[in-house]
Amino acid sequence: ASYSDGRTRDVTDLVLFQSNNDAAAAVDASGLAAAAQRGEAFVMARFDTHTVGSQVLTLPAELEYEPADEAPANYIDEFVGKKLQTLRITPSPICTDEEFLRRVTIDIAGSMPTPDEQATFLADPSPAKRAAKIDELLERKEFAEIWAMKWSELLMVRTEPNRVDYKPMFLYSQWVTRKIADNVPLDEIFTELLSASGGSFTNPAVNFFQIEPEPQKTAENVAQIFLGIRVQCAQCHNHPFDRWTMDDYYGFTAFFAQIGRKQGEDYRETIVFDRGAGETRHLIDNRVMAPKFLGGEVLDPKRKDRRRAVAEWIVAPENPYFSVSVANRVWAHFFGLGIVEPVDDVRVSNPPTNPELYDALGKKLVEYRYDLKQLVRDICNSNAYQRSSQINPSNEHDLQNFSRAQIRRIPAEMLIDCIVQVTESPEKFPGLPLGARAAQIADGRANHYFLKTFGRAQR
Repeated sequence: ASYSDGRTRDVTDLVLFQSNNDAAAAVDASGLAAAAQRGEAFVMARFDTHTVGSQVLTLPAELEYEPADEAPANYIDEFVGKKLQTLRITPSPICTDEEFLRRVTIDIAGSMPTPDEQATFLADPSPAKRAAKIDELLERKEFAEIWAMKWSELLMVRTEPNRVDYKPMFLYSQWVTRKIADNVPLDEIFTELLSASGGSFTNPAVNFFQIEPEPQKTAENVAQIFLGIRVQCAQCHNHPFDRWTMDDYYGFTAFFAQIGRKQGEDYRETIVFDRGAGETRHLIDNRVMAPKFLGGEVLDPKRKDRRRAVAEWIVAPENPYFSVSVANRVWAHFFGLGIVEPVDDVRVSNPPTNPELYDALGKKLVEYRYDLKQLVRDICNSNAYQRSSQINPSNEHDLQNFSRAQIRRIPAEMLIDCIVQVTESPEKFPGLPLGARAAQIADGRANHYFLKTFGRAQR
């Protein structure tokens, strides 16, 4: 350890060493990691507020391996293939046309291919027909509906007793849906959302600040939704498995300490505004905390619009958290598993399973100016996405390196929409006419037996 007065000290006996997978590589109190069965682990060392880690791969000494003779479809396959080769894992073959058509239609449009669509696709001899099908599905309105639904889950679009009435909630839902349908870049959407002021009727985005009116809860939500970081642990002590301290927590909370709220002329409407006053105090010593970006600088005291400032910082291309977090959420939709999993728990002690791929997806999203469709096109055209779920001896236990398609659950809304489609039995959903899709439901609190039974998000 190096100290500010120039001293250094050997602190090995004070460090806590941990492995996230003892079955592959256990680590003892002195920091010695021992190889066990085949697999990978992340070994961490923690001292004071510092946590660092290193990936450890364990492979049998006499392992026979023949690299897959397969050309990568794009940059995704290059990074996935590189990791699989390092681990000596042979990927499963590419899935059949029938499997691909069903998978991609459900994932992109939330529906099943019709018999006519399937017959046409299977009869098409073109080697580019899969890419063409992906392009076609991306232009369907159902693609926008699914992603409006997914972002509505994260942005907590729901009625809330005594805080959010049905009308502002519905307008908020329409706002999210319209932005996604118009293919507005995600950085623009979130900048507008986080800096929103005005009435919940005229500017529905302000409802985001109504679901959880406390500054601390708002700061926690913003960090978890947009950066994939759970700062909650640092509320009353420094985070035990990450870099975040109590100073970081209360400095970030200060960005949301000056939000004001008042009732509009209509009792159902709330007006959200910046009060220009209000500070956050540290839990331990009660000092006033200046607004401070997570892992970054303190806000210029001359700048008054705190929420606009933090919104611009979040979506800035140089922010190390935003683009990769959003890209990882998109990836998880198509694979059932994030490169960081859970997708909203990014920390030193929960690293990406493929750091190069994780970074590349984030960079591509910035390069595409946060155009969701372009990133989805890359993912769905990759061999990694189009693999069969067939298991071979080398990838039987592989769950996180995308060597085969995982059997995964269809989200509740998409599942019932598929059932309604194939049975031709329209379902009545709360607040929608007969024949509407479950993906179009606005209120996260809408009561429906099937959706609750099959695990609809609580928002």
